[in-house]
Amino acid sequence: MAVQELTQETFESTVTGNDIVIVDFWAPWCAPCRAFAPTFEAESEQHDDVTFAKVNTEDQQALAAAFQIRSIPTLMIFREQVIIFSQPGMLSAGQLQDVIAKVKALDMAQVHEDIRKQQESAGGSA
Repeated sequence: MAVQELTQETFESTVTGNDIVIVDFWAPWCAPCRAFAPTFEAESEQHDDVTFAKVNTEDQQALAAAFQIRSIPTLMIFREQVIIFSQPGMLSAGQLQDVIAKVKALDMAQVHEDIRKQQESAGGSA
């Protein structure tokens, strides 16, 4: 599957319309971003069930600000519209493969239940 370029206009529909979305926040002038790009692209070819996307932080500054991107590259992974991974810095191919395997193995029913419990306790203590 080809890597998609995301904009402020397409970001939400991409995250809500796909089970797993891996987003690479990058910029054209960033050497580590350019070094990571082939790894990201190659991994996208191995997972038809995952949406791989890139956000150019130069062109999409409001989107980068909304997610508090302070360092690039930053990899952010959404599963069922929940951010389950966010890490600055480039990953090796093996590290990226490990992260994807762990994301796929997550019990999302438990994740949603944990979020519900956190929201209830936060609401109850106010």
